[in-house]
Amino acid sequence: MARRFPGGKLVLATHNPGKAREIGALLAPFGVEVVAAGALGLPEPEETGSTFAENAALKARLAAAASALPALADDSGLAVPALGGDPGIHSARWGGPDKDFGRAMAEVERRLGVTADRRAYFVCALALAWPDGHVEAFEGTVDGTLVVPPRGALGFGYDPIFLPAGSTLTFGEMPPEAKHAISHRAAAFRRLVAACFA
Repeated sequence: MARRFPGGKLVLATHNPGKAREIGALLAPFGVEVVAAGALGLPEPEETGSTFAENAALKARLAAAASALPALADDSGLAVPALGGDPGIHSARWGGPDKDFGRAMAEVERRLGVTADRRAYFVCALALAWPDGHVEAFEGTVDGTLVVPPRGALGFGYDPIFLPAGSTLTFGEMPPEAKHAISHRAAAFRRLVAACFA
């Protein structure tokens, strides 16, 4: 049986403002007081895991230990089968030191070249950690295809090139509530909420 979140304050173990906004919105209905790791002056840890789940757990454990509060971490990214699953866990790194996702999307396009296979999927791994080291983990995915050129200025990261299956709008063109209904992060959150919050 999963450990329940006791209520009160929760640290979001992220320095990414886009993720903080999305996660904050998803947690809002549960009356959770959310504070971002950056606002507490917590350092951004090096992601040394070999999977999204390992990186999420690492970030959540470090934030929980440093803050003495439960901490929620997200590790997510874009996987492209034609690129052997890249950028995968290195999704943010493809944007360089300044995390320029325009550059990252151009790199995806460059590496794909004339490849006809444009399938892609987003993965989100969530880890909820307590100061005693206990971790609950959840994962969600969403399938789609890549489009060029990028479309839309909403969302963040690779959203403007990702067309979710069954949609005519990229994540970059969708209003936040539409994206929240179908995204990889929303799928992982549904599992998290059912186990730890509901």
